[in-house]
Amino acid sequence: MVPAVSSDGFADYKNDKIAYTGRIGMQGPEAAELYWSGTSVKINFDGTSVKAWLQDETGDNYYNVIIDGDSLHLLRPDTTRRAYTLTYNLPEGKHTLELFKRTEYDRGKTLFYGFDLGSGTALLPPPPPKARKLEFYGNSITAGYAVEDTSGKDRPDSTYTNNYLSYAALTARHFDAAYTCICKSGIGIMISWFPTVMPDIYDRLNPSEPNSTWNFTKYTPDVVVINLLQNDSWLVNMPENAEFKRVFGSTPPQPDDIVKAYGRFVASVREKYPEAQIICMLGNMDITKAGSPWPGYVQQAVDALQDDSIYTLVVPYKNTPGHPDIREQQQLADHLIRFIDKNIVW
Repeated sequence: MVPAVSSDGFADYKNDKIAYTGRIGMQGPEAAELYWSGTSVKINFDGTSVKAWLQDETGDNYYNVIIDGDSLHLLRPDTTRRAYTLTYNLPEGKHTLELFKRTEYDRGKTLFYGFDLGSGTALLPPPPPKARKLEFYGNSITAGYAVEDTSGKDRPDSTYTNNYLSYAALTARHFDAAYTCICKSGIGIMISWFPTVMPDIYDRLNPSEPNSTWNFTKYTPDVVVINLLQNDSWLVNMPENAEFKRVFGSTPPQPDDIVKAYGRFVASVREKYPEAQIICMLGNMDITKAGSPWPGYVQQAVDALQDDSIYTLVVPYKNTPGHPDIREQQQLADHLIRFIDKNIVW
């Protein structure tokens, strides 16, 4: 057991009073490694101020600092290892603090060394484990890409991406569920805007390292939500795209190919989680627009699996350009929450 706090007020990243959420690398001798959207570090403490020792790989990651569940400010750690003041001058007494990763793994990893509590703050026992567990596999919709870009231009700057406001995180908070998010903007199941597809990375600890393997026994979700194929639906119609040529040559996949590819991925998730209930979700970009064949492909794949614990949820097209904004992410969450309430016993 790691001592609560060292003599100089430092709580090491391996301290047993620090609670982690998501796939986080803990193998390093000095720091935890944060890669995925939605990963978080949380403590309960008695005191008025807390600092965190951090070092970012690129300086392009953003974190929400959440105090007592509702106050929130933005932190952008740079590439120098140093202490960042997360909160100060709080009312004396007991508080909670959460450091939540807003941005995607392509912005690089962040090293978390621990908390500097100083002389006036004490760590308290960690939050109890959540009774419910959720896991999401998705693309930019699930990542919360450009959700805070009020210009409507879908700007790629990581300032505007905020997984905390994604339908996935909203749904997890609604159910007070543990939350793991495996996502990447632009990713598909058969083809992406880059060489990596979801079947390549879904079982990694560090998504940027092909040899990094996640131990699925460390986290067993009650419900898995898969919201993919939006990028596939575009790219299969782009024969001049470099990835199309690399993956398909000159012949686009036929509907049966799409159904089988999707079914294989869902089956691979089922293999990892034999007892989980799986929701195959689509929406709310143009993949669910009237006349789209893609909801039918998903339904065919689910039917072929003959598994009563695998469901299909199609969220209607939002009928606006670009990625879902804050309101549209909430609409996605509302659809998913209603579906879970109606269909899932957990």
